[in-house]
Parts: sequence; structure tokens; C-alpha cells
Amino acid sequence: MAEDKLIIETPEQVPLEFQLAGIGSRFLAMVHDIFIQVIALVVLLILAILFFSFAAPLFPGWIRPWAGALFVVVFFLLQFGYFIFFEAIWNGQTPGKRYQHLRVIKDNGRPITALDSVGRNLMRVVDSLPLFYAIGIISMLLSSRNMRLGDYVVGTVVVHERPLENSSGVGFQYADQQAASGYEVTLLTPEEFQFIEVFLLRLPQLPAEAKDKLGREIVERISNRIGISTEDQRSPILYLQKVVAEYRNKARFR
Repeated sequence: MAEDKLIIETPEQVPLEFQLAGIGSRFLAMVHDIFIQVIALVVLLILAILFFSFAAPLFPGWIRPWAGALFVVVFFLLQFGYFIFFEAIWNGQTPGKRYQHLRVIKDNGRPITALDSVGRNLMRVVDSLPLFYAIGIISMLLSSRNMRLGDYVVGTVVVHERPLENSSGVGFQYADQQAASGYEVTLLTPEEFQFIEVFLLRLPQLPAEAKDKLGREIVERISNRIGISTEDQRSPILYLQKVVAEYRNKARFR
């Protein structure tokens, strides 16, 4: 029987608790994503038929093989690039996972990187064998953390997250140029940024006293380097949200 929870203790001895996603919820997310893919593939097929039936005869003959190759590449990107693209830009979520309130994270609680998304999704070729993700399902049944082979390769897990009252979602509203805080956020290390983002994502699961304690400790650790206003000193959580938003904006994580 797989464990229901993943508990990670931060360096500040504050436990972060993640509810692991089971086969059922991951299957529903997959169905949602496959439905979107099928619609996109049908549109691609219609465009290909229209092109080769009506437009291709108007071009030189050597255009047709290249056009055919382009449609094949686009088909491949829709099959595998779909998951890589959304997990990379949505911090571990696809439209299906977002609908089911699921997210892919590292097994140490950190957000995944684009490289992690590439690794776990290219392994779908193996996980989907011989039919209907049979190998992936067997792997999740045998895993204590419901991990398919792609998760083992890059060290990721899929977790439930409670929907936030503000549907925009902490950590995913990226600051525009007018929202610049003036802080020297580029002085943050990637590890510090990831830790702050994980903390903000887990706020709904943390008790009030832990939120305040850990939030102030993080602010004390970074504010000497990047700066903090008198107003933001009174609201450490809001300050951290501004820092994350501007860091992503300056790093072009859009």
C-alpha cells in the first residue's frame, strides 16, 4: 500500500506535508490532457488535408516532402512536447493536472525544472507500453510514492494541492514592469528562490504560527542582501510574494 503523504522537514525544522496523488486522480488528469491533445491533433489533420489537397499543388514539388516532415514534427511535439511545455511554464502542471489540483514536484519538495519535465515526459514512451500505460501503472502500484518510471528517472512525485481562495495562485502571478519592487532580487541564488516558492505554495497547509515564524526567518535571511521597505517589514508574506514575482519576471519565467 502506497503512503498517502510525503513529509519533508525544512532546514528550519518546519515540516512541509504533501498529499500524494494516486492512480485515479492522475488518470483523470491524463484523460483531460489527452482530450485537449486529440482536439489539437484533429485540427492538425484537417489543416494537413486542406494543405495537400488545395495549397500544395500551387507550390514547387520539393515543398511537399518538407511540408509533410513539418506536420510529422508538429505531431510529435503535440504528443510529448505538450506535457513538457506546460509543466515547464506552469511549474509542474498541465491543464489536466491544474483541473484536478495536482502538481509535479521534486521528491525533496522543490519545484521541478524544465530539464526534469523533459526527462520524465520522454519516459512516457516506456511507461505507456505495451498499452494504456501498463508499465507506468504497475510502477505506481509497486511504488510507495505512486511514482512511474519517468518520476524515478528525475526524482519527482505528483501531489495534490488545495486550491487557493485567490484563483490566481501564489507564485504564478508574474510581475510586470510597472510592478517592479526595486529589490535586488537577482542576488538570490536559485536554491533560495526555489525554497521561497515552495514555502509560498505550501502556505494553505501550514499552521498559522509556522507561517509567521518561517516567513520572518526567510525574510531576515534575504532582506539584508536584496533590501526591504518599512511597509514590507510589516507584511513578510506579501514581501516574499513580491520577491518571487519579480525574480520570475527578471528571469523571464513566463
